[in-house]
Amino acid sequence: MTAAVFDHDGPWTEEEYLALGETSQRVELFDGSLHVTPAPTPRHQRISRKLGNILEPAAEAVGLELLEAVNVRLQSGRVPVPDLVVTDPVDLDDVYVAAADVRLVCEIISPGNASTDKVLKMHYYAAAHIDWYLLVEQETGALRLHRRRHAHYVEHSVAKRGEVLELVEPVRAKIRPEDLVP
Repeated sequence: MTAAVFDHDGPWTEEEYLALGETSQRVELFDGSLHVTPAPTPRHQRISRKLGNILEPAAEAVGLELLEAVNVRLQSGRVPVPDLVVTDPVDLDDVYVAAADVRLVCEIISPGNASTDKVLKMHYYAAAHIDWYLLVEQETGALRLHRRRHAHYVEHSVAKRGEVLELVEPVRAKIRPEDLVP
């Protein structure tokens, strides 16, 4: 993949992006530019797995899917790879999930990449009409649930250590920060 990325001239098309195939890095497409990050840390992956373990049965109980690290097509040329998504039933063999099928998107904020999750992706997910956005802060353990209002997100609820975040839409789940973040 490295040679294909460095030998490429000009903006990336969605077709060129998808032709890269599976990679060991997380590669996302934002308006013709690739955003490449190394594989997540063990801490990040532990949080993702534990959050997924909580959300998966809640999603299945209401006929939804929980998916991890999949391409989500927000619009042409905009394909992030969120940590977790709760979706309507989708074709599990498609190369991406359409934003219209995503009910909740979850990002685990990496300390060196916080602005991508808190600014860029937050703006893009809201613009794609994804109603719920859950951010997990690795450093503090805080959980921040945002709800879309028109073209942007507003903070709906927050849970810090010793508190519980209660989801009622699109799934019912109770999440304690200390159960996710060591």
